[in-house]
Amino acid sequence: MSELAELTNRVEHSVAELSDCLKHRGWFVGTAESCTGGWIAQMLTAAAGSSSWFESGIVTYSNTAKINLLGVDPMTIERHGAVSGETAEQMVTGLLKNTGVEIGVAVTGIAGPSGGSNQKPIGLVWFGFGISGQRTYSTSMVFSGDRQAVRLQAVDYALCEMIRLLT
Repeated sequence: MSELAELTNRVEHSVAELSDCLKHRGWFVGTAESCTGGWIAQMLTAAAGSSSWFESGIVTYSNTAKINLLGVDPMTIERHGAVSGETAEQMVTGLLKNTGVEIGVAVTGIAGPSGGSNQKPIGLVWFGFGISGQRTYSTSMVFSGDRQAVRLQAVDYALCEMIRLLT
């Protein structure tokens, strides 16, 4: 089995585990995605019964969308860039505020094959995580492989981190 196939299987398992955690708590999840282009939301909603724990997925690929739909401060993007911890945190804060979900994830990164720099290499992905009423936080990972591999690894990481938050 290829690495991508194994990772896809792991993602599907993580969706089932996250679903169980959310149903147990009676919580809803939402996503605010840039470089993953809605892939997290797609994987979550592929699960039968997801309407009982999935609220919404917002794809904010452009800076304008991040500002208008999630309330990211334009100065944050100007100072730190769209691919930054500060932007990811503001994305998840806006998601929680605008959707009313109990838990959310935001993703912004450089999936490639171009667009990287010495400071922000291809494969760099920033995540924002938040639980309603609690502090949000951001973390980053640098993934390897082609565009599809970077995006799928980001999906996997986001799901695993949400499970960790809930258990």
